[in-house]
Amino acid sequence: MKTVAVIPVRMNSCRLPGKVMMPICGKPLLRYLLDRLERCSILDDLVVATADHPENDQIQEFCNNRGTPCFRGPEMDVLDRLLRALRWRNAETGVLVFGDCPLIDPAIVTLLVEYFQSNTGFDFVGNDLTTTSPPGMEVEVFSVDVLSESASRCADAVMREHGTLHIRTHPEIYKLHNLKAPPHWRRPDLSLEVDTMEDVTVIKRIIHQFRGSIDFTLDEIIDFMDKNPEIGMLNRDIQRRWKPYRDE
Repeated sequence: MKTVAVIPVRMNSCRLPGKVMMPICGKPLLRYLLDRLERCSILDDLVVATADHPENDQIQEFCNNRGTPCFRGPEMDVLDRLLRALRWRNAETGVLVFGDCPLIDPAIVTLLVEYFQSNTGFDFVGNDLTTTSPPGMEVEVFSVDVLSESASRCADAVMREHGTLHIRTHPEIYKLHNLKAPPHWRRPDLSLEVDTMEDVTVIKRIIHQFRGSIDFTLDEIIDFMDKNPEIGMLNRDIQRRWKPYRDE
């Protein structure tokens, strides 16, 4: 089964517009994410899914220049955009990695995909139904057929804006599994996502620590953050939009 990672990004993000192309140490955040995902051998392909508004032309140009497939679709109907991007790449299994997770560890992607492949009774396997990993390390794996079925059922525009939310909130329809982080990754107190400038400062400190390397691990990040606890305090109190939809 063809397994394809899809990364939804757009310039007009609500809290920090343009964050995906924000340069850190000479490279946009999106490049860090893509560089790390490309080290994940369990993926057959990946695709950036951006919105069709002209302001996202620079995302398209960036992808074109680096040879990364880029699909453009509705800005607010993220569910439709994800589904069409995955169909464009002939995916049978979709792997959702969020655009605000530039330091995603390929080992987490591999862990989730392998679990999904080995447990064929599930429609959806993620590590974000309950927060056990550091936020910013979220991965969701699902059947594209199930995503398509979800799109046909879901007419709520707000829910469609959140992509897989219809699947995640209907366990009576879909067979869901939350894969908890192993003990060495069980650090929900560390925020490694990018929603605000405080988050950018944290990510910048981490990237600068490992400058010259692209494949530093989550274990190394955790070790660095524990040795420098003041960094984690910078964004600890940021309110996150995902909290109403997730157990903690």
